[in-house]
Amino acid sequence: MKKLLLLLAVLPTFLIAQEKYTINGYVTDAANGEALIGATVLITELSSGNITNVYGFYSITLPPGDYTVEFRYLGFVTETKSVSLSENIRLDMELSEEQTQLEEVVVTAKPEDENVTSTEMSVAEMDIQTVRKMPAILGEVDIIKSLQLLPGVTSVGEGSSGFNVRGGSVGQNLVLLDEAPVYNSSHMLGFFSVFNPDAVKDMKLYKGAIPAQYGGRISSVLDIRMKEGNKKELEMNGGIGTIFSRFSIEGPIKKDKSSFILAGRRSYADILAKPFVEELRNGAALNFYDLTAKTNFQFSDRDQLFLSGYFGQDNFMFDKDQGFSWGNRTSTVRWNHLFNDRLFSNFTFFFSDYEYELAFGDNPQDKFKWNSDINTLALKPSLTYFIDQKNELTFGGEIFNYVFEPARASGISDGETINLSLPDKRAIESALYINNDQKINDDLSIQYGLRFSYFNLLGEGNKFILGDTIPGRRRPIENVEEVSKGSSIASHSGWEPRVSVKYQLNKEMSVKASYNRILQYIHLISNTTASNPLDVWTPSSNNLKPQIGQQWAVGLFKNFKGNAYETSIEVYYRETDQQLEYINGADLLINEALEADLLSGDGRAYGVELYVKKNAGRLNGWLSYTLGRTELQTTGINQGEWYPTRYDQTHNLKLTGFYEINDRWSLSSTFSYLSGTPTTFPTHRYEVQGITIPHNSNDSRNNVRLPDYHRLDFSAIRKGKAVRKDGTPRKNRDELVFTVYNIYNRANPFSIYFWQGADRVNVGERADTRATQVSIFASFIPSITYNFKF
Repeated sequence: MKKLLLLLAVLPTFLIAQEKYTINGYVTDAANGEALIGATVLITELSSGNITNVYGFYSITLPPGDYTVEFRYLGFVTETKSVSLSENIRLDMELSEEQTQLEEVVVTAKPEDENVTSTEMSVAEMDIQTVRKMPAILGEVDIIKSLQLLPGVTSVGEGSSGFNVRGGSVGQNLVLLDEAPVYNSSHMLGFFSVFNPDAVKDMKLYKGAIPAQYGGRISSVLDIRMKEGNKKELEMNGGIGTIFSRFSIEGPIKKDKSSFILAGRRSYADILAKPFVEELRNGAALNFYDLTAKTNFQFSDRDQLFLSGYFGQDNFMFDKDQGFSWGNRTSTVRWNHLFNDRLFSNFTFFFSDYEYELAFGDNPQDKFKWNSDINTLALKPSLTYFIDQKNELTFGGEIFNYVFEPARASGISDGETINLSLPDKRAIESALYINNDQKINDDLSIQYGLRFSYFNLLGEGNKFILGDTIPGRRRPIENVEEVSKGSSIASHSGWEPRVSVKYQLNKEMSVKASYNRILQYIHLISNTTASNPLDVWTPSSNNLKPQIGQQWAVGLFKNFKGNAYETSIEVYYRETDQQLEYINGADLLINEALEADLLSGDGRAYGVELYVKKNAGRLNGWLSYTLGRTELQTTGINQGEWYPTRYDQTHNLKLTGFYEINDRWSLSSTFSYLSGTPTTFPTHRYEVQGITIPHNSNDSRNNVRLPDYHRLDFSAIRKGKAVRKDGTPRKNRDELVFTVYNIYNRANPFSIYFWQGADRVNVGERADTRATQVSIFASFIPSITYNFKF
């Protein structure tokens, strides 16, 4: 009893000794009030601290005492504050951009040594200011094309939609715009992305080590965050280019509390050519446009609301009745709430829709029309608890409601209408997750998490029971069961563990390793050379299982000369279970029994990524090189042997350089070299009545490679004068961007096909078949763009 009384007497003293207080707040840009993502908040006395999240928020818990708090962000002036911590303190900070930038080109908006010190690995980031400096086709800045200059990211060629990451297909990438998924990220059949650079603040591509809060795609996550808008003053930006023009306006609704941004683009090649092209005067169209909008309201120190939306459309019409079009629409509502000094929350509700339309036939008695879309409604609560300096816990959930409309189609033949529509499909996907970022000691840190996901395909609809057949052939339908509305057709679920480990070898070098497992329940159906706007999304079912991806990676990260140079080498291995494949001659469009034409195989991808970047001095840039293989093994295809995927590339070399001549002139250049991608060629041919029939005698797939791809681009930027003749600074800014794409006229192959010409071969003569190469750009393309800001 005496010992118990003694313990009770001592316990309050012990608790007081252990009492801690919290410093938290937001770090923003002093010029416009934009949140600074990934800014470092350092406690000088402890040589440790935290970084801001995607909303610019940080929280640090410390014992009572006097501390020096340092706020750092690359390209901004470092600010220091002294605090006496005897209670919880709210400390917001505005950072001003450095005025002298000539000796440095910003490549990423993160702390100079974060590549070495953070637990993250297999992450590709690029500052939007760097993207603006890079050469681009027709002088137009493109986010996705810029990301392809980093290790492990590529595409199957010019004019192809989307991108490929570490051997993954286009449909295995999760692309988010303010947390809403974008199902087709390309304009103009892949030449431009749908993201307006004037409205983008931050982008991060996870190639591996994907945190537990992300799910649904097994290859990568591209997380793009839009600007909130200038909270200080009205600002207008724009550009007039060769292909399209853009304009954005942003400003405060209530200064320092609320703001907006509105950005739009429109191509006008068809408008300029209309007087000279008869088809354009008769209803033909070749254009795209998009509109991006966002606003935010800060109701209190603990509450902030964000509203954002995107609308984009492409039109490729041969005349007023024939052609195709496609477009994305997204809208997002987010509410940030600070429950207490350590618990930060974000509640997101979004809607996303992708729709496309195909029509042909200019005779009212004989024509065809087809519409399809996929739309998603979702709710995503997410909370972050800043336990202490060594633990940051993130947890939450999400629930998605999918509606797939594979075909609203009809045809008219000799005046008779035929309904070809397919029934809609509905599905629910949900998940719960928890993730902790923990610092074990000064050298060892670990990020680990667990996600559980569940998918349910719902009626009303038909459930097809498929039978067995010869491997690689269409499976027969043995039975069709009618499933009532709201009842389950099929359900799937699974655990998705994630872990990343970092060990600091010394101040400038670390080694990292990671593992993640992800389930993908919806699938992009495409067996063309490159994905196109008419590809179909379809859900997992009783016949089509979810794809399961696992990835292991290990890397060495080393900086030199005070972070002036940074290098990394990563080795990765991916394996995929139940990866989607297709029978030969698969019928993918307007096919209610689509699953009978689909196959399930095993995939593997492995490689080495090398990255070297120079940060300091007038000459900056990076080198990226990937050596990799991507293969599939599917029963019934290629005699059951492993074969390369269509997007397999052995060598991927990219060089990017920037040179600041003076305050007004800067140069940049990029060089790309990629191994040719595989394709399937016939091994034999037959001639029947003078007509050549190609034949693949051993059922091989992707048995030949196209010639290698390489290209050199160049860009020069001339900025307008920053000061007037009287020495006062100009408020308005402008610049001219001169670009030459494909300088040395390389005719890179997109595809190769065979034909025997239009003329019929005479009896007894041998048909002369020819191989013809298709190149999207076979010559250099100069362009000029005028950008302005006022």
